[in-house]
Parts: sequence; structure tokens; C-alpha cells
Amino acid sequence: MALAFALHSCAAAPPEPGLDTVVTTFTDEMSPDQPYRAPTTAERRSAAAGFAALLDCRDPAGLEALGFSVRDGVDPATGRPYTIAVDVPGTERAWGLYVIDRSARPSLAVEVPHPAFDLRTELFGVDLFRRVPGSVLLVAGAHRKAGDGTADVAHEPGSVFHAVAAELAGRGLAQVQLHGFHDENLPTTDIVLSSGVAPPGTAAPRTAARLTAAGFAVCRAWAQRCGDLEGTTNAQGATAAADNSVFLHVELSRTVRDSPERRADVVRALAEAVP
Repeated sequence: MALAFALHSCAAAPPEPGLDTVVTTFTDEMSPDQPYRAPTTAERRSAAAGFAALLDCRDPAGLEALGFSVRDGVDPATGRPYTIAVDVPGTERAWGLYVIDRSARPSLAVEVPHPAFDLRTELFGVDLFRRVPGSVLLVAGAHRKAGDGTADVAHEPGSVFHAVAAELAGRGLAQVQLHGFHDENLPTTDIVLSSGVAPPGTAAPRTAARLTAAGFAVCRAWAQRCGDLEGTTNAQGATAAADNSVFLHVELSRTVRDSPERRADVVRALAEAVP
């Protein structure tokens, strides 16, 4: 036990492959027919307690007991240290990848609930994580259609992903959750921005203004109809509203997601706008 704590006590670690490589290697193996099962109540509580301990630089025994591998690293793109927890690959416990930037106090939760389905959202997540010191990156562990749809963590409050997001919301961290839509669903829109079930407050309008200034056509879900992309049934958004913490549901068109230049513009605007 003492050894495990020493390995995850926020000490510096040797560099390893960039986080973009780590994350894309993780998501490249996902498919609708991959193994997945929802955690039991006890497993979800153990994961939440283990993540909270990891966040506080304590022994993450709860996570490791579930098979998560936990290690420290340094992202060569930024030179910043991080701690990463990864689920058991190739098993039904496909419960996610979680990265904590150790260079600053936790400040922002960056969430990717539908990797391999909302294509390239994981790249937006890594870029935003890198842009904001103290970020925590959450990447779901399975394709949203795996497990007969039970792996759709954005709508499953019984998931490990949700338990981690709820812990962060309870600590007051703002959440930015990244999604994607087909261009034909809203042909004149680049980005749909929503605050979920909560009123927009100041963060959502400020973010919309930044994105608009960057040249994007933004549909503001609190002020106009944005089709089925408004995020009002999102489980993490509902929990954030109950905790009175900021939640931004960001839907990105396929054209935006396919452009590295546009990705940089989105990430810059989000980093400047979100507290």
C-alpha cells in the first residue's frame, strides 16, 4: 500500500508519448460491439472514492481495485506533469480514461463522452486540456452504442464517467463537454452551445460571444431552437445544475471537427471564455 501511494503522490515522472497519442491509441480500439457493462453501485462508489483520492494526491486504491492502471507522466507538448488513470483494456470494464494536470490546482473539467462516435472530439479535449493548466480530462471508455447503448455515459448517471464528473462538479469545477453533429442536421450552424437544463448565467453567453468573434455561426440553445442538440437530457448537466456549477454542452459540426485550424480556434475561444 505504501508503494502504491508513493507512485501516485504527484512526484515528477519521466516523459512519455504525448497525450494526443495516448488518448487516440485508447479510443482507436473502440467499436459498437466492444465489451461493456455498467458498474454496480459498489463499483461506482469505489471508483468515485478512488478518483477523489487521486485528485487529492492520496492512494487511489478504489480505482486500482477495479483494475484501473494509474501512473504519473509528463506531456512533452507542454512539459507539464499529469496523473492518468486508464481502465482495463479489452474487457467489459470499459469505464474510461482520466487525466489530471498536476501543474496547477484543479480548474476545469474537459469531457469527451462519445469518443469514436463523435469523431475527433477527443482531439478537441486534449487540446483544451493542454491549453488550461489544472484541467482534468475525462474520456469515456467505450463507444456510445456498446452494451446495447448503456455505454452512452452522457445519459447514464450510473456510469463511472458520471461519478467522476459529479465529483468535479461538487468541487465547483466548470465543465466543458464536447460533442459532434452532422452538418446536414443544422446546415447554417457551426456550433451549438447550451448550458444544459440550467439558465445560461454569464459563462454561456460569454463563450458564445468568443466563438462568434472567432468566425463561427453559433446557435445559442437558451435563446433559440437548435434542433435535438440542446443538451437538456444530459446527465452531467443535470448534476451540475443541482450543484450550481458551470456546465457547457458544445456540439461541433463535422466540418469544424475535420479542420485542425478550426479546432485551434474553438479551443482558444473556450479557454479564454470559460472560468
